[in-house]
Order: sequence, then C-alpha cells, then structure tokens
Amino acid sequence: MTQTITQNALLSFFFLALSACSSPSDDLVNDKSADSTLSNLSDEQLLDTVQYYTFQYFWEGAEPNSGMAPERIHMDGVYPDQDQHIITTGGTGMGLIGVLGAIERGWITREAAVKRFDKMLSFLEKADRFHGIWPHWLDGKTGKTKPFSPKDDGADLVESAFLMQGLLAVREYFKSGNEAEQKISKRIQTLWEEMDWSWHTQNGQKVLFWHWSPNFGWDMNFALEGYNETLVTYILAAASPTHPINPEAYHQGWARSEAIRSPRETPYGYSLQLRHNGAEELGGPLFWAHYSYLSINPKGLKDQYADYWEENRNQTLINRAWCIANPGKFRGYGEDLWGLTASYSVNFYHAHRPGDDVGVISPTAALSSIVYTPEESMKVIRNLYEKYGEKVFGPYGFYDAISPHHDFFPQRYLAIDQGPIVTMIENYRSGLGWKLVMNAPEIQQGLKKLGFTYEIPN
Repeated sequence: MTQTITQNALLSFFFLALSACSSPSDDLVNDKSADSTLSNLSDEQLLDTVQYYTFQYFWEGAEPNSGMAPERIHMDGVYPDQDQHIITTGGTGMGLIGVLGAIERGWITREAAVKRFDKMLSFLEKADRFHGIWPHWLDGKTGKTKPFSPKDDGADLVESAFLMQGLLAVREYFKSGNEAEQKISKRIQTLWEEMDWSWHTQNGQKVLFWHWSPNFGWDMNFALEGYNETLVTYILAAASPTHPINPEAYHQGWARSEAIRSPRETPYGYSLQLRHNGAEELGGPLFWAHYSYLSINPKGLKDQYADYWEENRNQTLINRAWCIANPGKFRGYGEDLWGLTASYSVNFYHAHRPGDDVGVISPTAALSSIVYTPEESMKVIRNLYEKYGEKVFGPYGFYDAISPHHDFFPQRYLAIDQGPIVTMIENYRSGLGWKLVMNAPEIQQGLKKLGFTYEIPN
C-alpha cells in the first residue's frame, strides 16, 4: 500500500507530478506526461495533478480487506498501527464520485472499479448495521463497529447519508452497463431500500436524530436542526423508496419552524440567509458548504428558506475575506492562502471558522470551494503547490492542515477532507456527481416533496 512510501519516493512523486505515474497498481491505464516543471503547470495540468493524487487516497490508500477509506493516514508515523484498519463510512462515500471521475479520466478501468465496488459492497452487506444504518467507524477487518465515542456505538444517520449519496452516484453510473456493472447497481439499490430513515424520528417526532445505539438507545439525543452540513440527510430521508420521512420533519425540525431564517448583512458585504449553528455572524466552517453538495447540485437549488448557491458562495467569500483581513495577524494569510474549516490543528483538531481562527489553514476549505470560487481557489492551489511544495503535498494530495505562523506542517490526511477535494474538483470540471445523483428519480421526488426547486446539469 502507498502508505509505506519513502520520503525519496514522495519527492519523486511531487516534482514529477505529471510524468509517468509511479503507482504500484496494475489498474492504471495511462501515464500522465508533460514537459512542465513544478512552477509552470497550466491550471488544467495543476488540477489534474491535485485530483489524481487526492483520488489515490481512496484507491491505493484504501483499507485492503474492505476497499473502504481509512479514517486517516499519517505519513509522519504518529498513528498506532493497530488503528490503520479503522474505516470511515461517511468519508468513503465522499470520495466515491472521485473514483468515478478517475474512470472518466482514464486513470483506472471500469473493470478495476467494478472489482473494487464489489469488494466494498461485500463488506458493507455484512458489516454492522442498525435498521439498515451503518455506524461512523467500522473495523475494516471484521465489519464490527468501532465506537466513535462512548455512546456513539451504533447507527450514525449522517455518516450513512454521506456514504449513500456516493453509492447512489455509483448506482446511476453503472445502471445501464454490462451484467457485472448492473449487479453493482442492484446491490446498492438493496442497501438503499434497507435504510430505515423513519426510525430516526424516534417514533414520529418531527425531526431526525443523528444517533441510535443498541446499548444506549437514543441517549445522545442529537436532533438535526439547521443550518450545518447535514441537509443531504433530510433530502435522502425524504427520497427513500421504502422508509421515507414526513416533510414536516424537515420544516419543523431542520428548518426549526422557519427559525432557520436569519437574513443579514455581514461586515464583508456578503449576505447570509440562514442561521448557521453556533456561528451566527460570519458563518460556520466551510465543510458546511461542501458535504451536502457533493451530490446535490447547489446551482439553482432553492426552497422557501434560501437560495443555496448564493448561501454557499457567500459563506465562502466571507471566509476568504476574513482571512485576507486577517484580524489575528497570522503569517501567510492572504488572497493566495485562505480557508477555514474543520481539520487537524495546533491543538489536535479544530472546527476553524471566521471568529474562531487559530492561524491554521485547511487546504480542503478553498479547494473544495472551487465550484463556488474557481479563480480564488486556484490561487490557493497554485500557491500551496509552488511555494510550499513537499511540505504540504504528498502521495495523496495536499496534507490536511498548514500554518506558516506556527510552523505547523503535519503530514497527515483525513478522509472527510480528501473526499470533498477530489469530488468537488470533478464536479467543477465536469459536473459528474451532480449529473448522476440529480438525475436519480427518487432524489428528484424527495426534493420536490420538501419544496425544493433545482437544476440538473447538462
């Protein structure tokens, strides 16, 4: 597996990013070559490079038995060996559109992808589920639950939603293919139908709840109320062909009986329409603008509460403006280094955002926002790649966090940050994930059921 790559090999990967790919996989079907040196890649070549190596987190970096994404990969060795096989359900789902993009770009064959999805589905079909809902973490060797916290040892509805949005893209991609491909689609359909979203209303309450435990029941009692990253959970729950929720759960729960509305101007001249949980003035961490929109196209997405393209673009621009203004006077911040979201941090892990900024930039913030701010995001990508080099870029793309101010350059990856990068870059370039999922009939029905209007990309 590529986790064992040496530092010399890493340097070779980095400085020869678009030359012949030195991957251990026999499934790669083309070499990427160019005369470019490190500092004069075109935007297209640079995106190709970043997307390719980030995709490898979900391909060469996958846990070998399950084919799923490991929760994290540490290149610096600061990670217990016994935990390398812990896989993330939601993080895996976030990267699946990136895997489909790798097929389209000729980096892997359809046959290799089908083989990998067969392995994943064989694992997921046998792994622990609770009313059809998977836990946050699973042991990749056994399929047994790895508790995320003491009482979080059962169903995780949100992480399962992130997984299923990716699986539905795979279902749509292969549904008209050959016999082996259609079998993949049918197996995903079965898993989709077995998910009991209505169970997570606690006997019909007008809101969804995040967790259920076989040992602690509903003790965590975490209601999904907006606005945060979990909108897609309600869309999938409404779209379920077998266990759908009542629209009242969305309007009274997620939308807080219209209290989710909070139209306001911000100090940077960009308005927000919604109440961002715990981040009223300047918006939450940027993953709120990413996770639900890996498969749900934000362009043209509107309901009675918001225009979600405008909300997400403005949240991104506020985040960028905060970093440029740089009230904390952190070294390196500027038009070519911005982006606050949840990631590794100087205090291990932190949900960075405007107003709660410790001087750590998370590359996934600007990179995954490329659909909203293409020119602004490309400045960050180029700066990171050309100025910081091997300090921030490794075999699975950009590392999770950097801070020139704190001289903090951890060589660590998290699936939930790499997945949005590879998927949003593909959505920016081709709209692949949005086209697949937005064309799914039950997704369209679910959106209409909740009162959304939407667009399907061409």
